[in-house]
Amino acid sequence: MKGGKKKRRNGDREVDVLHASILVVDDEKAIRTLCERALPGYRVFQAENCDEALRVYEQENIDLVLTDVMMPGECGLHLLSKIKQRDPNSLVIIMTSFSDKDTILTSLKEGADDFVSKPFVPLQVQNAVEKALCKKKLRGELADLKKLDQLKSNFLSIISHKLRTPITSISLFLQNMDSDIEGPKAEYVRHNARLMYDEAAYLERLVTDLLLFSQVMGDGGGLNFQKSNLVAMLGEALQVSAEAQRKTRVETVFVRTVLPEINLDRQKISFAIQQIIDNAYKFSGETGRITVCFEQLGDRVLVVVSDTGVGIPASDLAKVTDKFYQIDPDNTGQVRGFGLGLFYAREFIKQHGGTLTIESELGQGTAVTIMLPLQ
Repeated sequence: MKGGKKKRRNGDREVDVLHASILVVDDEKAIRTLCERALPGYRVFQAENCDEALRVYEQENIDLVLTDVMMPGECGLHLLSKIKQRDPNSLVIIMTSFSDKDTILTSLKEGADDFVSKPFVPLQVQNAVEKALCKKKLRGELADLKKLDQLKSNFLSIISHKLRTPITSISLFLQNMDSDIEGPKAEYVRHNARLMYDEAAYLERLVTDLLLFSQVMGDGGGLNFQKSNLVAMLGEALQVSAEAQRKTRVETVFVRTVLPEINLDRQKISFAIQQIIDNAYKFSGETGRITVCFEQLGDRVLVVVSDTGVGIPASDLAKVTDKFYQIDPDNTGQVRGFGLGLFYAREFIKQHGGTLTIESELGQGTAVTIMLPLQ
């Protein structure tokens, strides 16, 4: 056995690739010795049968098992099955002949991570072990990133909920103050109270958006498909849009059409549609027109949301779907929002095999086209 330092953590162990623990299982001592010599720098344990291998595996922190298939007593496939039952993330490399297809298929079903063909040269063993350990390390790093994203999402959700109550209280206080003020400076105070109320209302919308984005960021990434009516989803988005309700003088033209139902993750596509609708009103003036229309082209459907708003500068057009990127059409330096809506809208549409394209002319308006496959 060769010594070396180890790194550990709860759950899936963090592996120091250069100092990992390897268990070599083979009934021939010469094969075990050859494998150990091929793995300098590793901590190598040996076992000559499955029962001995399981005892070593239970007693030591084994990072990878390298086992033969044909041995006296229970075979290496039994050992593979037992180890994977104990820890599905464990690494097991099978030593066998590549001509034995049945063994390979059975090993794959049981979760074997790789194969080394017999007879082998030491470099084959070394490469297979290094590759498997590196994959495990990458899987661990990816799991850490997912946990970090979930922690950020949970933090944003908690902060959003905590902020809602004091913001609501401030808004109610300002509304009451506006109606109860008297005296020579009453109109001045009312004016400022209304300004403060508007800012509190905007802060409340930001908190609502923050809560929504925390849910989006914490999403696992899978799609929950349901038969959906895309036209109805657009109609609902127009009805619930807070931006549309504030722009009462902006005309809305909704060109309804008949489309076949389409398999969608309703939550994600509804989110994407809502962001595009809200942006259309947000970047329109106090008057103008928002048009929503549909077109079926073979096995695809197009949704076009166009506005007569301020438009997007050509220099910004390629960046508007980047994370946290925001357009400042008035050059105030105070762009409201988080710059996440179009980023996640594009990502969710891409997950469905679709595309999001934006065409715009400064001062003339913007057209956003969503393409989704019908199948």
